Amino acid sequence: MTPDATTSVDEEAVAVFRQLGGTVSIRVWGGDWCPDTSSQLPGFAATLAAADVPMDDVEVITVDRGKDGRLVEEYDITHIPTIVVERNGTELARFVEHAAVSPAVYLAERLADATPD
Repeated sequence: MTPDATTSVDEEAVAVFRQLGGTVSIRVWGGDWCPDTSSQLPGFAATLAAADVPMDDVEVITVDRGKDGRLVEEYDITHIPTIVVERNGTELARFVEHAAVSPAVYLAERLADATPD
């Protein structure tokens, strides 16, 4: 998951992820073969980079066309990309495949009230 340097990031989303950085785990399921993954994850990665989220807190999990990959069953992954944000093993927010806004904005809207421990 490489940040796209040409993507403009949403500053409100950056602020939310900056506030949460170091207090959450982010798991990202995707595949290079998937158009949604290829179009959405570089912008999400750019937001995380702009927010200085430690990459140790981000786990990228590759799945194949059959949606086989690590932790797929445990997290009920049926579409990609899927992004799950957790704190201490508790899911705080989930983005699945597509929305009317970018994954970063979608998740930030749901995480805005998730103050760090």
